[in-house]
Order: sequence, then C-alpha cells, then structure tokens
Amino acid sequence: MPRLSPALITAALALALWHPSPALAARTSGRLDTTLRIAVISAFEPEMVELRAAVVHPRTVSVNGVSFTLGTIDAKPVVLFESGMSLVNAAMNTQLALDRFRVARIVFSGVAGGADPDLKLGDVVVPERWAQYLEASFARADGPGFIAPNFDEGPKLASYGMIFPHAVEVRRAGDTRPERKLWFAADPAMLATARTALAGLILDRCFGDLCLTSTPKIKIGGAGVSGTVFMDNAAFRGYVAKTFEAEAIDMETAGVAQVAYANHVPFLGFRALSDLAGADPGPNPVFRYLGVAAHNATKTVLAFIKASPGV
Repeated sequence: MPRLSPALITAALALALWHPSPALAARTSGRLDTTLRIAVISAFEPEMVELRAAVVHPRTVSVNGVSFTLGTIDAKPVVLFESGMSLVNAAMNTQLALDRFRVARIVFSGVAGGADPDLKLGDVVVPERWAQYLEASFARADGPGFIAPNFDEGPKLASYGMIFPHAVEVRRAGDTRPERKLWFAADPAMLATARTALAGLILDRCFGDLCLTSTPKIKIGGAGVSGTVFMDNAAFRGYVAKTFEAEAIDMETAGVAQVAYANHVPFLGFRALSDLAGADPGPNPVFRYLGVAAHNATKTVLAFIKASPGV
C-alpha cells in the first residue's frame, strides 16, 4: 500500500472538514422565487412604508441583510426592498435582487432634491433619462484655471471649477466590449404607461399635520441625476440644473438605471421633491417635507402599477 505524505493527508482532512458558512451559502445560492415580478425599490424606510402596506399576502425573505417583501399589488406580483442610500448600495442591492428573483421591470420610488427652478416642493418628477453628475475628474490647477486629463470619449460637459464630469464605463450582457455612457434611459413603454396612468391623478397637498402652499403637480420627461453627496448648495445646484438640464437630484436612481441597463431590464424612476437641493430659504427642509413627498411618490407608483400590464 503506498504511503501518503503528511502534506497530502493534511489537505485531504481539510477538504473533508470544510463546510461553507451559512452567509456564504446564502450568497452563492440561486433563485429564491420563480414568479415573474415587478421590483419596487426605495432607498430607505420612510419612502417604503406606504408601498409595503399596499402589498397583499406579503411574505419576507432576507439575503445579505436585505429584506425582500413578496406579494401582489393590484394583482401584479411584486418584490419590494430598500436599496440603502447612495449609488453603491443602490447598484449592489438592485443586482442582488436581479440575481435572486425573476424581475420583469424595475420601479424606483422616493424623494429627491429639486433642480428645476420651475418645480416646487411636493411635485413628482418621472424623468426619461438619468446620469451620474459626479462621475468626474478633479482637475489639476493650470494658472488661473484647471486642465483635466484627456481620456474621456463621452460628451463634453461644462466644468465647475476643478470638477469635470464625464461618462461612466458600463458593461452589458451580450456585449463584447464596455462602452462609455452618460445617460441611462427610462423604458419607453413604462413612460407611456405613466403618462396614461398619471394623466388625471391629483396629488395630495396635505399629509399628516403638514400642508403645502399649493397642490403638487406631476412632470413626466426631462432628466434626473444622481451622485454620492446630499446636495444642499444653491450654486452647485444651479450648475447641475443647467449642465444636465436636470429636474431632480438624488443619490440612487442613476445607479439603479445603470444596473437595469446592464441586465436588459426595463426601468422607470419616480421622485417627489422633499427639498430644493440648497435653493430653499433657510435650513434644508427635507425632514419637514419628507412625509408628504414620499406619500405623493407612492401615490404615483401605485397608480402606475395599477395601469401596468401583467408580468
């Protein structure tokens, strides 16, 4: 009988005794559900509470600390979850949902800062495209100005001091090479449904003990932008509004839109204005208007889901 070396015996014992941890097993498992669903995402709990209350026969599963609520809204199968705030959390957990569930469409619902000076607190915007406005080079000083590295092949945008925004590199299923892309488009069919579903919808001026000065309106179309900062600066808000022709500024939606694009999944974002991104008189009012804004965002999303075709 051949003798086994001590090293080979040690390796064999290690292989026999090794078991994946429960956390690793959860990360490497496959689909958790076979039903084709609409994914409805919000960044954090205040944006999600009314949506979750609308789910019929809810059940919850958890993956990587993220709770997913399964059920139906208006007889359409849905999966609801909070992405967490910021682009990285939003992108990471949207991909997690696509990997674990069968997702037909993605809807994002939440609040945002207003960029368009024609919009008011409580208004809901449904942009047709999204960009990351802080995907940028921070340029070196060159005399009285700045000179940026010349490696971006995307559209040339106006700079803000040393900040030179540019497109992001993205890889997409089925493509052989990455592309540089500034704008991620909302799904045209979902936009069309939104135009029909929201045409006669009246948003609420009051929520709880707070009333807005006027009844909010809905704007479908235009642009939204996302970045990894909470925007509360009037000058930079003005620059973003002009450079990107933006209606709203938030911290998540463009990341979700990029993941949807990479996976060929239709996407649409709904954002209600809880502040004016630094143009508000006095201190930022986001926490004062968060409730009414989240409520009106939810109202538009529920109307959209009701009008949506089955999945």
